[in-house]
Amino acid sequence: MHYYKRNLGDYAKKAGRLTMLQHGAYTLLIDSCYDREVFPTLEQALEWTWASTEAEVDAVKFVLSRFFVLDKDGCYVQDRILQELLHYHKNADTNKRIADEREAKRRENRTNREQFVDEAPPNHKPLTTNHKPIKNTATIVATPEGVSDSVWQEFIAHRKSKRARVTQLVIDGISEQARIAGWSLENALKETIVRNWQSFKADWVKDENLSKTGQMNQRVISGLTRGLIGGNSNVKLLGN
Repeated sequence: MHYYKRNLGDYAKKAGRLTMLQHGAYTLLIDSCYDREVFPTLEQALEWTWASTEAEVDAVKFVLSRFFVLDKDGCYVQDRILQELLHYHKNADTNKRIADEREAKRRENRTNREQFVDEAPPNHKPLTTNHKPIKNTATIVATPEGVSDSVWQEFIAHRKSKRARVTQLVIDGISEQARIAGWSLENALKETIVRNWQSFKADWVKDENLSKTGQMNQRVISGLTRGLIGGNSNVKLLGN
């Protein structure tokens, strides 16, 4: 029992003339009796109150002789604490009996409950007439030919971050656009990741392709020009 009512008026009336040391001994004894739900012998009372000096031992003995009664078993009993402990246990037993009866009735009702043929089992979500089966829409696409595993896994993670699925239809579309742009599928996937695109279109890299073609033509023209000026080219001018 870890709780009890402490009537300050009653305590002051019966123990108001105690010394500070005797008040401490009495309070410790009361708390220990309620907590342990037993009454102490003299040796136990000294142990429960941690009495070590002669004055503390005398205070414990005085409180026992004044507020407790020594029974035939050598225990010091106080009637008020005894009555409250008995009342506490009686209520506890009653509450336990009521809880057990409620649980038994609940189990009986559950056992005797008739279950009809068309009745859904307990905890089962009933199917309605417009119930639509859940389809597994997940699609596994193998790593395309010519694409490294590292680029492929990074592309899948990139699409997932944009909440877009990777399907064969998506890959076929990107592959066709890469062919139109003159790119490999792997380079198209890399460009999609680097530029944070969701897909790939040939028109999106058209200017870049023109720029690369122009740079190549410029290098060819520069080479021809250097050859003509240096005289080391096999190209012959008309009229020579």
